[in-house]
Amino acid sequence: MKALVCVEPGLFKYEEVDKPALNKDHALLKIKRIGVCGTDLHAYEGTQPYFNYPRILGHELAAEIAEINSSSNFTIGETVTIIPYFNCGNCIACRNGKTNCCVSMKVCGVHTDGGMMEYLSVPVSSLVHSNGLTLDELALVEPLAIGAHGIRRANVQPNEFVLVIGAGPIGLGTMEFAKIAGAKVIAMDVNEQRLFFCEQNLSVDYTINAVTENVRECLIEITGGDMPAVIVDATGNLKAINNAFQYLAHGGRYVLIGLQKSDISFSHPEFHKREATLMSSRNATRADFEHVMESMKDGLVRPSTYITHRVGFSEVKNVFASWLDPANAVIKAMIEM
Repeated sequence: MKALVCVEPGLFKYEEVDKPALNKDHALLKIKRIGVCGTDLHAYEGTQPYFNYPRILGHELAAEIAEINSSSNFTIGETVTIIPYFNCGNCIACRNGKTNCCVSMKVCGVHTDGGMMEYLSVPVSSLVHSNGLTLDELALVEPLAIGAHGIRRANVQPNEFVLVIGAGPIGLGTMEFAKIAGAKVIAMDVNEQRLFFCEQNLSVDYTINAVTENVRECLIEITGGDMPAVIVDATGNLKAINNAFQYLAHGGRYVLIGLQKSDISFSHPEFHKREATLMSSRNATRADFEHVMESMKDGLVRPSTYITHRVGFSEVKNVFASWLDPANAVIKAMIEM
């Protein structure tokens, strides 16, 4: 079968590889859609933490079950998506239901080969029924679940001000689920085009351009001096992460969805006097996937909003680098098999 391999940063190659064997309690999936994630883009750039080459990318998937070796209630021919965080089931996190941060986590397309190939073998435990969603919708469940998980971590309450830093796909999904939770959402980015997208397509309450506006003054005005009760970083940018500590309300919660390689730093006295909470948000759980899918079915999230670019599998190698250029205004590129 054909696969697209990221051989090294900046280099893709189409290769003929063996079709995966079907192991016990696994399903062989015929890939239909692949959403391109920030992780894929960073891997191509060479800036993704915990990453080794060569690697077949792709973990935002919609697929059809081609073969199955299990007594589960999934059937051949059924369309599915997957929870691409393959966990051990035995460690302290797994035993406590936090399979999203398993001690020996293997993320599909990051630690193991992903879906940029014709067939992929996955554990049946990772499968998710389509519940009537389209292929495009199924491929968007995972990235939206990342934001949904971050909002659940923050325990966002109705009418709280939530500042989401970064208006990329993960940040946009975070904004959507903050709104679903009843929050008043403030979007912050350095890209005016993305902020306009937030206003026009997500009906975000407030936007701030961190380059052209005084962020602290804007937040004071928006929140009536209270500052945001919740801040979510979806950039992974060290300067953005460190700066955001000063924007947090007393008693507030700061959630890091974005991942940074370096050490973060902040004033302990300022953090302490706020009795603030700092937490990371890694991956998502099945409950988050189900929340996203129900929100799609209820019309609270419109997945078509996110897809700005669409290509066939044979075109990916030639166009992938262009998706890194902000001028091309990529929100979500979707690959069709």
